[in-house]
Amino acid sequence: MTIPPRLRRALIRLNRDTSFLALGAPLHLFTGFALFMMFGLVWEIIEGRDSTAPVVLAFALVLTGISAPALTAAQRRRFRRLLGIDIASPGWRRPWRQFGYHCLAGTLFGALEALTVGLLLAGVSAALVPVWIYALPAHWRTEHVGYATQTAYLSVAGLIVLAVVPSLAAAVVRLESQTVPSLLGRSREEDLAQRVEDLTESRAGAVHAAGAERRRIERDLHDGAQQRLVSLALNLGLAKATLTDLSPEARQVIDAAHRGAKEAIEELSSLVRGLHPAVLDELGLDAALSGLAARAPLPVRLRVDLPQRLAPAVEAVAYFVVSEALTNVAKHAQEASRADVTVALLGEILRVVIADDGLGGADAAKGSGLTGLVQRVRSVDGTFRMSSPVGGPTVMSVELPCPR
Repeated sequence: MTIPPRLRRALIRLNRDTSFLALGAPLHLFTGFALFMMFGLVWEIIEGRDSTAPVVLAFALVLTGISAPALTAAQRRRFRRLLGIDIASPGWRRPWRQFGYHCLAGTLFGALEALTVGLLLAGVSAALVPVWIYALPAHWRTEHVGYATQTAYLSVAGLIVLAVVPSLAAAVVRLESQTVPSLLGRSREEDLAQRVEDLTESRAGAVHAAGAERRRIERDLHDGAQQRLVSLALNLGLAKATLTDLSPEARQVIDAAHRGAKEAIEELSSLVRGLHPAVLDELGLDAALSGLAARAPLPVRLRVDLPQRLAPAVEAVAYFVVSEALTNVAKHAQEASRADVTVALLGEILRVVIADDGLGGADAAKGSGLTGLVQRVRSVDGTFRMSSPVGGPTVMSVELPCPR
């Protein structure tokens, strides 16, 4: 016999709900009984009937406080295994929420669970009365002439109860699943704080992975394509110097190829430095910025005060901030004749200031490479400020956190 899919799903859901309620009722009623006993002890203290009641009450309160985390863990396992709801552990924060749930809300839920499970058992018992009647000796049925009518009434009542129990069980389960996580789990503020922490760690991992990938590409280009181009340029130079019997056309072709190889080497070197300069990993930010200032198309006065090496991600962001800022000064700063770069570690903050003597008027919202610079700074929780009044000067200030 094949059970219809709809009926099968209903039976599975009923089994899940009743199992959930049956496991929860003892836990909740235990705490309810403990609460009732504590109220009784309080009444004994008020009436002055038992001199040992205060000691017993204090012991009961301590025992309840100690057992609250264990009861909370049991409830969390019940939700996870039967309903698939994972209630985050609240730790030791706000223990009053756990205590309040087990002593107050838990008692109400325990009563509802016991009522639902009791109705289910009563419904099954009443619906099966005809079967049990025929299991009795025959003389009993002979002595009780009106048993058939009473049996029919009980059986119908049991079937009605069984028809109502699934909806009642589902309602109680839904009520608990919507209420309990906020009492036994973390609060909304704690969830948001955890989410922020997870996102921060995820972003830090992404920044680290991107930096590692840039370093890998830089090594591959430096050790692979760049070395081949250098070898090609050397061979072409040797060909020019040693092959003296070449025709003018052939020598012209070799000269053009030699120039192209050297230009390609320069472009590739610039690209490699733009990806991730090797000197930044080997010698640190001070040396990398010194090389950057020496290659700048305009005079740069560089001042660096770094007593120690910083995190690789912070050093990389600071380097590229200065690089992009100097590029913007050279390309977009009108009548700029020099630039000043100051890098200093102030406590746990790396402060980078780039200034030029141009006519100003720069706006980060209008592009000019500044938008990418701002995004790069924000990738490590840094702050970016710029002052560029018309007439100048333009001053960029970047602060990057450097936790020790």
